[in-house]
Amino acid sequence: MFHVGGARSALFNWAVAKQQGGIFVLRIEDTDASRNKPEWVDGILSAMASLGITSDDPAFEGPYYQSANAGIQREAAARLHADGKAYYCDCTREDVLARTGNQQTGYDGHCRDRGLDHAAGRALRFRTPDDGETHVVDLIRGNPVFANDTLEDFVIARGDGSPVFLLANVVDDLDEHITHVIRGEEHLPNTPKQQLLWEALGATPPVWAHLPVIVNEKRQKLSKRRDKVALEDYLADGVLPAAMVNYLMLLGWAPGNDEEILPFDELVRRFRIEDVNSSSAFFDLKKLTAFNGEYIRALPPGEFKDACAPWLTAPHAPWTPEQFDQQAFDAVAPLAQTRVALLAEITDNVDFLFLDEPAIDEDSWNKAMKGDAAGLLADMRAALADAAWQAETLKETVTTVGEKHGLKLGKAQAPLRVAVTGRRIGLPLFESLEVLGRERTLARVDAAIERLAA
Repeated sequence: MFHVGGARSALFNWAVAKQQGGIFVLRIEDTDASRNKPEWVDGILSAMASLGITSDDPAFEGPYYQSANAGIQREAAARLHADGKAYYCDCTREDVLARTGNQQTGYDGHCRDRGLDHAAGRALRFRTPDDGETHVVDLIRGNPVFANDTLEDFVIARGDGSPVFLLANVVDDLDEHITHVIRGEEHLPNTPKQQLLWEALGATPPVWAHLPVIVNEKRQKLSKRRDKVALEDYLADGVLPAAMVNYLMLLGWAPGNDEEILPFDELVRRFRIEDVNSSSAFFDLKKLTAFNGEYIRALPPGEFKDACAPWLTAPHAPWTPEQFDQQAFDAVAPLAQTRVALLAEITDNVDFLFLDEPAIDEDSWNKAMKGDAAGLLADMRAALADAAWQAETLKETVTTVGEKHGLKLGKAQAPLRVAVTGRRIGLPLFESLEVLGRERTLARVDAAIERLAA
């Protein structure tokens, strides 16, 4: 599944590429067979396409596969060894621990000057400088400096000769002419090592930008074990892709002028990677939902109805295809569009129209059916039996009955709403009754009176 943090990183890269006339490169790091399946790549492409990052755009290249570059990655490792910038090592973790006595201590450089040749099981380590500093040009982090004597001689190729992540990425970046690397801050510790590799291979390092970590309401880093982090899950709940794009673009950056709801082209025009905040970014679910509500309300009516279709026809809908009435939905869709903040909420708002009996929410029932609810409903039933079946007349009728019981409309209509729709909150009641029809409305009132008498 596509993590929302990865989606944010992708969008920031996409924005920079579009803004500067560059190319967004999608690379699949598939050298670990256990973490690589074709359907996962399809999922990445599909998730990116939902955000508007599509392979048919001239600013998009890929997907490239890291495994396809295995040959030049091995050549780079061999060149570094031949130049004396890397050496072979046969130390195990147990060997290092026995020498240092500290499990937290990095590699101690034991094999630096042993002159070992390549042999099965021997890893290739990069020889980091003993002194000096590595200066990283980071557009967000303020150009951090790393003392070279704090960097251990790190592995660049495994005992079987296969390059590890650090070297493979640098070689691929060189091969694909990468000029900017925009990624999460968890990669910052790798950056001085990768920069040293760029320089050792005779190339100028790219411009780096390490994005702030995304946290939950407890200011904990978003975790798939604890939080909902998959982009697909949010889309499945009915977050519109355009709303998600807008929201993700504001995680760590703001367009200024206190504006937030903006089309992507305008966000791209204003975006400056240098203005991204280095502090952690709060993934605010309430704010995302509010954004989505704004986007839903801005949809043309026809697009709103089309967007709702997956929830109206899905196999898990609480009604059968035969029960669904498109004409009835079309009649209440404008009312629903002003109220739902997630498309998935459409089901609970309109199910009373298609079910033979309303799905009663017991908490709503207990709160609404107090006092002489049965008598109130009986009087409403008698009045509604002969009333003209139009929303305004129905409202006047219920208001009049409520006044006879000493109730204002808000309290008078509560038992009627629960009897008919099953819930205390939903679409405007009288417009809903008009669509539901007299016969079904009165039958539900009768059922509620019978339940109250039981």
